Amino acid sequence: MNQALITALVAVGAAQLLKVPIQYANTKEWKPDKLVGTGGMPSSHSSGVAALASYTALKYGIRTPEFAIASMLGIIVMYDAMNIRRHAGEIAMQVNDLDVDVEKLAGGQPGIYHVRRKEKLKESLGHQPAEVAAGAILGAAIGAASALAVKSGYS
Repeated sequence: MNQALITALVAVGAAQLLKVPIQYANTKEWKPDKLVGTGGMPSSHSSGVAALASYTALKYGIRTPEFAIASMLGIIVMYDAMNIRRHAGEIAMQVNDLDVDVEKLAGGQPGIYHVRRKEKLKESLGHQPAEVAAGAILGAAIGAASALAVKSGYS
């Protein structure tokens, strides 16, 4: 059994499960689709890589290649979540609004060359820094708990 992988997957699952009640607490909207969706509080991507890095640090030490690999993976994933994917989500919002903008500019008569999009692009792709930080804290705690459980013989 690969305890490091199991630890990371548990952290991803925990973050996904937490998204539903946190979303409800913030918006009073019940959205069970958050269980499998991207974006939101906390970041499950950050939770998974932080769990892997903290587990690896406690199991093998911070001067090992295993920890270096887990840490670099975590840095890349969290940077991507906060920057590239978040910006892609912001661009998706603007693209989704284009139909309305074109129709306004055309005075409600966009003409034969404009066809309204049937499906909107997904806007919730990335994370705000607080969502990434919360995911990282959750993951680090799960990773540490898993490593300590292995050392204590509970796993």
